Amino acid sequence: MGRFHPIWCLVLGHSLVIGHSALGICGEAARITRDGDFKQHLAWSPDGNKFLFTRIHKGKMGVWTMNADGSDYKPLLNSDAPHFDGCWSPDSKRIAFVYDVLQGTDGKLQINTINIDGTGNRVLIPNNMFEESPRWSPDGKRIAFVSTRAGTQEIFLADADGKNVKRLSQGSAANNNPCWSPDGKQIAFTSGRYGNNEICVMNADGENFRRLTNNPAMDYWPVWSPDGKSIAFTSNRDGNYEIYVMKADGSEARNLTRHASQDNFATWSPDGRKLAFISNRGGGYDVYIIDVP
Repeated sequence: MGRFHPIWCLVLGHSLVIGHSALGICGEAARITRDGDFKQHLAWSPDGNKFLFTRIHKGKMGVWTMNADGSDYKPLLNSDAPHFDGCWSPDSKRIAFVYDVLQGTDGKLQINTINIDGTGNRVLIPNNMFEESPRWSPDGKRIAFVSTRAGTQEIFLADADGKNVKRLSQGSAANNNPCWSPDGKQIAFTSGRYGNNEICVMNADGENFRRLTNNPAMDYWPVWSPDGKSIAFTSNRDGNYEIYVMKADGSEARNLTRHASQDNFATWSPDGRKLAFISNRGGGYDVYIIDVP
C-alpha cells in the first residue's frame, strides 16, 4: 500500500474501463504539456507562476514543477524513492510533499518540506502509519494532512513545524483530500462514510461537519476557489470523470469540462478565472487549462 496513493489506484483502475466510454461535449481547453506521462495531484502556485504535480517518468514516481506555460520541467528531488502529492506554501517558496521511505515490498510514508530550489529538505511529519496529503493553511501557520494512525484515513492538523498534532475528522470510513478555504476557517474534504465518496466540509477545528454533495457516483478532490464562493471537484456522475464546479454550500453543481475522456485533479488560478486539470483527452496524461464561466 505504501507506494500507491489511494486516489491514484482508484483513478488509474477506472481509466481502463471508462476513459472513453461516455459521450461528451469537447470544451475549449488549452493543452499545456505534451509528454503524456501519467500525472496527478496538480497544484497552481499561489503566485501564479508555476505548477506542481506528481509525475511517473521512466518508471519513477516523483514531484515535478514547471512554469505555468508548460516550460522548464524540473524534478523536485533526485531520488529513486517515490515521492508525491506536493503542496505549495502560501508564499510559493516551499513545498510540502509525501516521501516514501521504501522498506521491502512496502513503504513508510512521511511528510517532508523543501525549498522550491531543492534545498532544505527535512521531515515535517515523521512516519507513524501512512502520512499523506499535506496542505498548508492560507496563513502558513498550520498543516492539514491525512494519516492512518487512527486505523483508517483521517484528517489531522499540526503546526507548521509539525508539532501539536490534532485529529480533526471522525469516522469509520476514509476521510481524505483536505482543502482549506481561503479565509482559513474551513476545510473541505472527501469522505467515504456514506458508502461512496462525497464532498464534505468542517470548521478548521473539526467542528460543524456538513455534507455538500449527495450523489451515488464518486465525488472527490475538492478545491476551493480563491474568493471562497465556489468549490471545484472531480466526479463521474455523468459516466466518466469530469471537473465540476458548485457553490460553496454544495448547490448548483455543473459539469465544466464535458469531455469523453478522463478529467481530474483541478486547481484554480490565483485570480479564480481559470482551472487547470489533468486529462487523457490527448492520448496521454497532460495538463490543460480552461476558463471558468
